[in-house]
Amino acid sequence: MSLPRLQVLTLGCSKNRVDSEHLLSLLASKYAIVPEDDMPASVAVDAAPPGGYGFLDVVLVNTCGFIADAKEESIQCILEQVERKKNGQAGRVVVFGCLSERYAADLPSLIPEVDAWFGARDFEPLLRYLGVVSAFASAGRHLTTPSHYAYLKISEGCDRRCSYCAIPHIRGRHVSIPMEKLVEEAQMLARQGVKELIVVAQDSTYYGLDLYHRRALADLLQALSAVEGIAWIRVHYSYPDDFPEDVILQMANNPKVCAYMDIPLQHVSDKVLSAMRRGVTGAWTRELIRRMREKVPGLVLRTTLIVGHPGEGEEEFAQLLDFVREARFERLGAFTYSEEEGTYAARHLPDTVSEEEKQRRYDVLMRMQGEISRACNQRRIGTTEEVIVDSYADGVLVCRSRSESPEVDGEILVGTGSPLLKGLDPYCLVGEIITVTITGADEYDLSAEILSL
Repeated sequence: MSLPRLQVLTLGCSKNRVDSEHLLSLLASKYAIVPEDDMPASVAVDAAPPGGYGFLDVVLVNTCGFIADAKEESIQCILEQVERKKNGQAGRVVVFGCLSERYAADLPSLIPEVDAWFGARDFEPLLRYLGVVSAFASAGRHLTTPSHYAYLKISEGCDRRCSYCAIPHIRGRHVSIPMEKLVEEAQMLARQGVKELIVVAQDSTYYGLDLYHRRALADLLQALSAVEGIAWIRVHYSYPDDFPEDVILQMANNPKVCAYMDIPLQHVSDKVLSAMRRGVTGAWTRELIRRMREKVPGLVLRTTLIVGHPGEGEEEFAQLLDFVREARFERLGAFTYSEEEGTYAARHLPDTVSEEEKQRRYDVLMRMQGEISRACNQRRIGTTEEVIVDSYADGVLVCRSRSESPEVDGEILVGTGSPLLKGLDPYCLVGEIITVTITGADEYDLSAEILSL
């Protein structure tokens, strides 16, 4: 008798993806796992008859509830799965994650067609509902990324109280995962073929304070770099306050740790930073960026900024633009401020910037950053770089170097007309690290030619 078919749709950040992968590893003994991209989230009524090919016994939606756009995307996805259920293409629709954690009292009555709701911290109840009795802590990983890279979540929750952020209300207090467990997980991932680890957390530089009474991210990076088979390690979601100097040294001196740092700064104006409750000043932020670039040759910085936060007037926005011109971030993303229920800003800081003005500021900022990104990429033309091959299609190898993180950064596109590939199936290069010469660049992506395999 065949196993019932189950599909997980993961929305939001890479931390959610790790949760889904742990969950899938525990469900794999009871269900046939249908890959996320095996069927579109919204399908035509006649695409699969009831009980026929493509029928899913269970659809799990792992939701995001961070900001307005993410909440809207999650609601839309849930409604699409409800339609699949109505059309006879799915049996049960089950929702879990941040959105259902945050709005547990409201969602069941708003979308009664959903069979069950579970919060972001309800893994054991969710497993029991699905007929699996197992300790979540013992879960392996059913990778939903390409097999050569994986995210490694090193802690849960956050002790910060930034004015705009609902994460502490959703995910709870900061809890570090013991280092030995993370090393064991990295070893397991390496045995599965993973070559690149992307370290993620709500605040990665806070790692260890609860367990070891000190910031221990640098020690963790050193321990992970000893895992055989792991070639690259990169760090996401660090916090500027009390940034650990030994992490900078790891990027500078450890050959496995990429000279790449994702450090969401949010703003540079002292007035806005104070309103955001970030615990840093503009001067501190500038000095940290200067020090990191000085100590880590070739450092690639990725940051995130918020425009339109309460307290941001024209002067403060001008300061932000000046800072972006000075810092010349290789990677930069931005959000327009949205008032989130339960946050300090929602309770105490009136949202006085119009949505039209927020969008205008966002557009101005991103146009400027587009020019900076293009210039940064064009400086790489003629350089020789190691890249990892993520995929192959239509005569093109889609690659990344140490300067690009998957899903959020651009790509390096490599044609397969090189004599070095004569008689070789390009698909066999997926997951391999090869050497290329950069030949072209635009705002986001680069092109390259193979130099050696």
